[in-house]
Amino acid sequence: MEIKDVLKNLRESNNLTQDQMADRVMVTRQAVSRWENGETQPSTDTLKILSKEFNISINTLLGSPRHLICQCCGMPLGEDEMISKESDGSFNEDYCKWCYADGTYTYDDMDNLIDVCVGHMVSDQYTEEQARAYMKQILPGLDYWKRFEELSDHGQFAKFKKQLIEEINELQIEGMPKVEKLNALVGKYVNLEYRLPNGMKVKFLDDRKTYLGNQLESEFGGERCFGVLADMDFILICTYEKEGANPELLLYRKR
Repeated sequence: MEIKDVLKNLRESNNLTQDQMADRVMVTRQAVSRWENGETQPSTDTLKILSKEFNISINTLLGSPRHLICQCCGMPLGEDEMISKESDGSFNEDYCKWCYADGTYTYDDMDNLIDVCVGHMVSDQYTEEQARAYMKQILPGLDYWKRFEELSDHGQFAKFKKQLIEEINELQIEGMPKVEKLNALVGKYVNLEYRLPNGMKVKFLDDRKTYLGNQLESEFGGERCFGVLADMDFILICTYEKEGANPELLLYRKR
């Protein structure tokens, strides 16, 4: 799709006139008209405004001319909802939400990242050994790992995760094993709906944010698992059945 078509579809899908679109991105109506007629294209600064204002990546605005992959884990970024964001809400098209969240790199250990990725890759097509060998081959060639010393925070985020793990384990939730690792989890995939004692149902997470968490098998056995989620502001612990069915909130604590 050409950029002129993307921009016209973007305006129409938001039920905006050309005048209203122009006001949103601080240009004239004539400029919007010329974009849609293919006479001109938005400047780099205007593309950034369009991207942030309408929550769409610049690559998508330009008609997806680049094949984006995460420069930390190698995952294809086929949809905008998979692309990471900076702390100001702007897209960072070099990374996925799982590897870079709100301006922070979430992995500083390649082996840990490989363990996480392999768990999702094993299938009829990939054995664990094949998946692990593949990740060990591609990760060193990605920009984040090539520039690790320059880009990493020299262990600050790792210290934060260690502190979180200690806080969670100090809660001593009955039947829950000790937490050893916290992985990056996007809210959309773990935002369960809990029933409160008054009968109301509530969700605590933002679908668009990335959190730290893990799933743990209960020490009592059975079909229910423990779910742990946390960030700078809270710790949440719940239990649920397969694929998040019948969730029960055990604890939600502000930090």
